[in-house]
Amino acid sequence: MPVKIRLSRKGRKKAPFYHIVVADARAPRDGKFIEKIGTYNPMTKPATIEIDRMAAFNWLEKGAQPTDTVKAILRFKGVYFRKHLMRGFKKGALTMEQVDSAWAAWIDHKENKIESRRAQTKADIDLFRKQVSGEAKVVKPVLDQETVASAEAFKVHEEASESVSEVVENVVEEVTEVAEATEAAVENAVEEVADAAESAAEEIADEASEEA
Repeated sequence: MPVKIRLSRKGRKKAPFYHIVVADARAPRDGKFIEKIGTYNPMTKPATIEIDRMAAFNWLEKGAQPTDTVKAILRFKGVYFRKHLMRGFKKGALTMEQVDSAWAAWIDHKENKIESRRAQTKADIDLFRKQVSGEAKVVKPVLDQETVASAEAFKVHEEASESVSEVVENVVEEVTEVAEATEAAVENAVEEVADAAESAAEEIADEASEEA
């Protein structure tokens, strides 16, 4: 009887959840199965996989054929790594203690990586919630070169305008000062001429009086 290791879909619509089962290859996908060896939930990040590694390995040794998805899961969970180690044991290159030790170390390393990813996902979710609640950190906008060039040109234009305004104000002040000085000089000159004319008239009047 051909045997396959495959997924059996459970869960509701748009929220799939799978059982990893060993079943007759001729049976329907979600029909009867020989043994359930694990579960697979693709809706979490990272995906949650629970599997009996030794049961899966034993079925592989008996000739059970996994589907492509299940094969990827078994590789991810280290079942195929144990199969590789067992080849070394059969050839006499490894002892069973070395096989078990290497497999346990591999599993510990893999589980630590998965746990780190879960922690990172939790941190990302917490950050997202803070952003939604209005506690987001200020992010500086990234400007393209054209926008930066336009901003620089506008800044230069403003600085030039300010410089021109200052020059005009200075010129106006200088012209005003010159005009005021000229006006004062003219007034002084008029006063001096008036005084001179008055003095001359008085002298002429005095001379006329003496002659009379």
